[in-house]
Amino acid sequence: MKRQKRDRLERAHAQGYRAGVTGRSKEICPYQSLDARSEWLGGWREAMADRNVGLFNKGA
Repeated sequence: MKRQKRDRLERAHAQGYRAGVTGRSKEICPYQSLDARSEWLGGWREAMADRNVGLFNKGA
């Protein structure tokens, strides 16, 4: 995989994670392409799992 493509997907994952940490809905995913959307949602799911085990304050 090209570095440029990998960086874009890593950025999508990180943005999804940040959205999940702050408790935002998965419906706000800004990506249309399947690869980037999949990465964003993966980050969002990871953050929600981290929130559920108590890594972040739910009220923050």
